[in-house]
Amino acid sequence: MEDELSAGLRKAAIAGAGRHIFLCMGPDCCMPADAEVVWEHVKKRIRETGLRVMRTKAQCFRICTGGPWLVVYPEGIWYGALTTARFDRILAEHLQGGIPVAEWIVAKNALTSPLE
Repeated sequence: MEDELSAGLRKAAIAGAGRHIFLCMGPDCCMPADAEVVWEHVKKRIRETGLRVMRTKAQCFRICTGGPWLVVYPEGIWYGALTTARFDRILAEHLQGGIPVAEWIVAKNALTSPLE
């Protein structure tokens, strides 16, 4: 069991992650099949760049319109209407360059620890 857990933690890249991105897969904000295309692109591009970014599929962010949605933590930047082309720009400018794509930001909510 311990070996499986260690392997899972390594696969998820938890120890070395600098950011965590979540992608809403619908079904109310977008067609799940469209979100799946974006998800596969996100996975491929993150692997190609070697960035320390954890990625998680989410079933629903409860926004229910304007998706697929992407949220980037720790900054808490929310992007709507995500496409593969939009993700490539977010990847280059935000995830690699450190500057969020201002015209696509729908909301900001950086989460902080209650201990801070």
